[in-house]
Amino acid sequence: MLAYQWGIFAIALGTFGIGTTEFMPMGLLPVIADGVNASIPAAGLLISAYAVGVMIGAPLITLYLTRYSHKTSLLALMIIFIIGNVLSAISINYETFLVSRVITSLSHGAFFGIGAVVAMNLAPINKKGSAVASIFLGLTIANIVGVPITTWLGQTFDWRLSFAVTALLGGIAFVGILRSLSAMPRAEKPDVKTELKAIMQPAALRAFSTTVLCAGSMFTLYTYIAPIMQTLAKASDNAIATMLMLVGIGFTLGNYISGKITDKSPDLALFVFLGLQVLVLLMFRFTSTTLIGAGLTTLLWGVVIFGSGPPLQMQVMKIADQAPGLASSINIGAFNLGNALGAALGGLVISIGFSFDWIPSAAALLSFLALVMVWFNRRKSSQISKANPTENSVA
Repeated sequence: MLAYQWGIFAIALGTFGIGTTEFMPMGLLPVIADGVNASIPAAGLLISAYAVGVMIGAPLITLYLTRYSHKTSLLALMIIFIIGNVLSAISINYETFLVSRVITSLSHGAFFGIGAVVAMNLAPINKKGSAVASIFLGLTIANIVGVPITTWLGQTFDWRLSFAVTALLGGIAFVGILRSLSAMPRAEKPDVKTELKAIMQPAALRAFSTTVLCAGSMFTLYTYIAPIMQTLAKASDNAIATMLMLVGIGFTLGNYISGKITDKSPDLALFVFLGLQVLVLLMFRFTSTTLIGAGLTTLLWGVVIFGSGPPLQMQVMKIADQAPGLASSINIGAFNLGNALGAALGGLVISIGFSFDWIPSAAALLSFLALVMVWFNRRKSSQISKANPTENSVA
């Protein structure tokens, strides 16, 4: 393996750990709720708290860490990650666990944003796209390997053990980053005014809003996947762990397929995958009444829900090209705002008296709204292009 690839691999280990700690509670929601003496809707709000922490922490911590080298920043973020997961592992009540999740979330957005920039800087000119994809591959692999294994550990032994293992993953990533990345110069201090202007332009705000809606749809269902599968397919704990693995495989396939379509047309990719999300989610409660049907449906849902990621990220980076690191971090924050929105929406569906099998329909509503937003964005861009035929930038 080439020297620069070891560095990218070490960062990907970090994103693997972050992906594991973000998605693991979905499969452990009932046992976590029981362990901290909370209802399932209240436990769902723990996931919302993590998402809000990412949303707020991503831009603030990214801007703060500009005074340090990228290597130092990544190491500091892994220390925060480890501390947060250790606190989760030793939590004895709801309040302590809530604080631990917020601490863990502070490492999330900045690590992805800075990690992507480092990956691009390490890779040769013709490998930069692949390098960034490798960073995000850690997230999808977490859903194939990390989440199912830690879910099984939590269901079979103790959910606190799952967080202890995740903290260990952070320690391995820390050592990998320390040993594989050479000393880096301190990053050039950004022009905050210029960067803020880039991310506050209307087109960028519309793109971030689309990300919120897409992620909201994803987490409306994903947050409550365990009780949904228990309700619809009468799934056991082991069956749920298997379905989570299928979701991870779907994420990876969706990311790969979407990348190919996005190379041709990001707009086409968004229309295709958002349209399929609406269709699959509306069918979900009817196709998931058996274990086989539930497995196939969750696999397909994983493909179509993660397929919107590459074109959304490409759209944001293109629009806010004067602030790529900040835009990338904020888009992760927008994704996690959608996480919070989805978890809260799913909890609302349950709290007002609907059963778990209505949650996929609520998720379909958000995917439909995202589809409308993409259509509106496309229409607005077309109008601007006609009004300013020589204008190259996106307004």
